[in-house]
Amino acid sequence: MTVTATKVIDYIVQRIAGEGIEHCFGVAGDYAFPVCDAVERNSKIKWVGCSNELNASYAADGYARVRGAAMLSTTYAVGELSALNGVMGAKAEHSLVFHVVGMPSYQNQRLRKIMHHTLGDGVFGNFIGISAQAACTHAVINPDNCMIEMERVIAEARRNNQPAYIVVPSDYALSPINVTEVRPITLKSNQASLEKAVAALTKCLRSAESVVAIPAFTLSRLGLQSEAQKAIEALGCPFATTTMEKCIIDESHPQFAGLYAGALSAEKTRQIVEGAELILDLGGVSLNDESTMGFSGRIDPARIITIGLNDVRIGEELFGNVRLADALVALASISPPLKQPGLAYKKAPEPAPRVTGTPSDKITMDVLYSRYAAFIRPGDSIVLESGSSTFGIAPMTLADDVQAHLQMLWGSIGWATGATFGIALADPSRRTILITGEGSHQLTANEIGNMGRFRANPIIFVLNNGGYMVERALELNPDWSYNDLAKWHYAELPRALGCDDWFTARVETIGELDAAMKAARESESGAYIEIVSGRMDMPQGLAFAHTRLKELYGDTP
Repeated sequence: MTVTATKVIDYIVQRIAGEGIEHCFGVAGDYAFPVCDAVERNSKIKWVGCSNELNASYAADGYARVRGAAMLSTTYAVGELSALNGVMGAKAEHSLVFHVVGMPSYQNQRLRKIMHHTLGDGVFGNFIGISAQAACTHAVINPDNCMIEMERVIAEARRNNQPAYIVVPSDYALSPINVTEVRPITLKSNQASLEKAVAALTKCLRSAESVVAIPAFTLSRLGLQSEAQKAIEALGCPFATTTMEKCIIDESHPQFAGLYAGALSAEKTRQIVEGAELILDLGGVSLNDESTMGFSGRIDPARIITIGLNDVRIGEELFGNVRLADALVALASISPPLKQPGLAYKKAPEPAPRVTGTPSDKITMDVLYSRYAAFIRPGDSIVLESGSSTFGIAPMTLADDVQAHLQMLWGSIGWATGATFGIALADPSRRTILITGEGSHQLTANEIGNMGRFRANPIIFVLNNGGYMVERALELNPDWSYNDLAKWHYAELPRALGCDDWFTARVETIGELDAAMKAARESESGAYIEIVSGRMDMPQGLAFAHTRLKELYGDTP
């Protein structure tokens, strides 16, 4: 490996930039100054300062979902702990973020000096264990271990596609690197284990009367959507997705059997998924409380074969050291896969979502989400906030070549606004569209200023319905005061935050919404539309969740 960096921190930044990362999200701090300076010196990566560390971690998560990896820089203790929620969400949903933290100098640590951002006890390792829990691997870097540890950390983060925590004392960061001979670690399957797994898969597939595939959200994190599609096409079986996999393969695909959401699935989709003799889980699907609509599904776990990131599980048999990419390629070569070739699936064409209502009508969820679906074009990236936005969009059939981003498992409200920033910077060729509710938006709305500063230019739809809609849907009593919000003038936020050239509007009727949508699409800068709706008007999915409170939370006294 060619080493051009002479200082420890320059090597760290150089090596991370070599993973295809062109932006570093973060908030500056004195212990992290060496990190910030190294990013500024490196021509391949650009510093992107965020309003706070939580927003930065959300932006890095979004960026990693598009680029495959991201870099986040925070300062010791106060900065890294503020970012922890966002990094932990990236771990839960397999998004690879290199979290680089500058800490007090090794010299001051050895002298046990009482420094700022500490507990005042002369102990400097208090937070390493905490931040490391948000990662799948971590390292404390010094001049001697720098090159070796960076290869280990990068390989382990790639193996699990989860965050890596890299912490470096400020004096070590500026020290000359001890050059060591290293090579990047290539992740590959154990050939013998792969062959055994493929043989077992072939036997199961050829003996099954019916097969359905569920491509998992992890495929998009690893950029394996095309490989998964080829495998599904070779098998000839139907495939379904949960909400977490929205648009992972084009929904116009003839083998797409629809969205599986437990009892809220279309009847044909539910029959295909729950009635299949074999369910092929491609990547590790998350059948959680939200993706199954309150555990309302009826899937027998014994019928699921899981091809995970690093292993294949068939019943009680586990084939380790099998990489997902290799397994998908092998699946595509199994022919003929089905016991009866006549069982190959092909769906009937579906009509486009019907847009209804007259210009003078007030905006309701029934008319809003069909308009969103019609508004979204091929090549768009849509970001859905946890709550009503996700539940409303998921059942809608969307255009081909749309990327959908949502955080359904971790479900941290406010994530979508921060993630929108990272997603927009990760791929400027796509128009990024954020669909969020005001409750979530209030947590991270200050990041709009940086969207304008760095010319991210998203289209943002904010639903103003007087409070936390998802909370009210999940309450026996929706009228508690803690579900109310401060009444913001949302449409005025972009200008207040420096986005003077953005298109903004506040709409209450269908006619106003249609006109604003047209103007937003035509705008070359960012666009921001505040949509006023009824206090208890909610999508069908949320209304259904209200009937599943016992299944979601258990019996109450």
